[in-house]
Amino acid sequence: MKIYKITKISIYLLLFLSISACDNSDDNDFSEPNHRVIYTSQMNFDNKIEVNGEITFGDVSTGIESRTWTFPSGAANIETSSESVVKATFNKVGSHNVTLHQIFKGNAYVDKTLKGRELDTTIVITVLEPVSAIVQAFKLNEDDSLGAELTMSDNAENEIIASEKVRFIYSVIGQPEIFQWTFEGGSPQTYEGANPEVDVKYRSVGTYDMQFIASRERPFGGDTIQFKKLIKVIPSTKPVDLERVFDIDGKVALEFSRDIDPSTLNPAQFAITIENGSDVITTNIELAEVDPSNGNIVILSLNNERIYNDDTIKVSYTPGTLTTLDGMAATAFTDEILLFNLNNILKSENFDYSFENSTAAQWPYQWWGGTWGMYDLAISSSRAQDGTKSAYIEYHEQGGMIIGHNTIGGTPIKVTFTSGQTYEIGVWVYVVEPWFTPGNYPLPGLFASDLRIYPSSFDFEAVPVNFDENFPIGEWVYRSSFITADFSGAIDLVLRGYNEGANQKLKFYLDNLTIAPVNLRP
Repeated sequence: MKIYKITKISIYLLLFLSISACDNSDDNDFSEPNHRVIYTSQMNFDNKIEVNGEITFGDVSTGIESRTWTFPSGAANIETSSESVVKATFNKVGSHNVTLHQIFKGNAYVDKTLKGRELDTTIVITVLEPVSAIVQAFKLNEDDSLGAELTMSDNAENEIIASEKVRFIYSVIGQPEIFQWTFEGGSPQTYEGANPEVDVKYRSVGTYDMQFIASRERPFGGDTIQFKKLIKVIPSTKPVDLERVFDIDGKVALEFSRDIDPSTLNPAQFAITIENGSDVITTNIELAEVDPSNGNIVILSLNNERIYNDDTIKVSYTPGTLTTLDGMAATAFTDEILLFNLNNILKSENFDYSFENSTAAQWPYQWWGGTWGMYDLAISSSRAQDGTKSAYIEYHEQGGMIIGHNTIGGTPIKVTFTSGQTYEIGVWVYVVEPWFTPGNYPLPGLFASDLRIYPSSFDFEAVPVNFDENFPIGEWVYRSSFITADFSGAIDLVLRGYNEGANQKLKFYLDNLTIAPVNLRP
């Protein structure tokens, strides 16, 4: 009943607009306006329905003498109709054409253009299968190649050695648009996205469930796949790896490949060094504890001290009592460098910080003239620090670069800064080959090559990369610098590359630009 009322109101509104649109034209009969107005109940949703679903077609044109709707034979429950409103059920999956032949009493308007008396319209209807999904899973070998396929059923209890990974793969029909994974006991524990493959690492001994949901909002539908006790994680005899060192709330966090036994932690077996410029901060580790939310993470609290983003922090472990819950002793490590977790504001600014979704044309030359146009830039799939793409850049010998970042339409993409806030501005760089002759760099009277980032107002200058003679070649390197904003607001950025002091091309990949608010040591 509600649908009928809405449709009726819509028809009256369209009739009013149709009459209003036929203005003072000499070709028009004011007492009998002729105007084509056609709608469907799914016109705002690409005319998609699920098989055996209904769709309503309406012809509320004015000045109609006769009409004929024609539906595809064998795909709908009707073949022809002369009614103004027709409801049809489609029982065949695929793309189907519905045609409307209209004869008007005079030449008719289509939108604001006057057409002939006889008009033909084709409406394409997409009929989808019900959403259906299939999930497969494979153990991953150490080189991330596919290993043995898992049995996908309740109580399968596929055995996975702690710290090993499983690749889950889905295939679907019915064009779902929303994909949601839940991996009990895994990392990640949840994942949302259309990527058909997800790698999950299991660190904790136990038995775990898995769930996958594929769905669409219009036409509404979905499929849920769930397996109870699908994965059984068993103890490992492999070495216990330290996967990363990072920060949590001003403390040092150590992420291991497997869950740690809290009773085996001894703060005295860890050592830490903190450097800030030329200063060495002396402290000791007061407490070592397992993160209550992640059993494979150990948090080190310092005695009356915290860490800051401009510190260089190195952590070491002397072999002692540290043991995993599956009984393996942790191995020693020395001077592992902490990498801070950064809240990259570019992720929320529509700025393609990782070069995954933009073209070279969206990183245009800024027309400074002179040496600043002596470069080449391409979006490359050959190498990436993260994801699948990066920017491949060549500074010409004794050349340079100045580029911005635009939308597809050519509008500069802006980034929002807050006055008084300090930011870390960083990039990942992979230099392909040497770019200078040893002993002759930089050239006399010039400077070493670099990469600088400015706002278009030039209110600050960040120099995240200095290509000195000791810059690593053939590996991804993270470089950054700090700036404090003295303005608030959204502003576009430019990237300036300098290579005038080099007598060869500087070839490198650029990836994962970062601008993140930070706290510096007082």
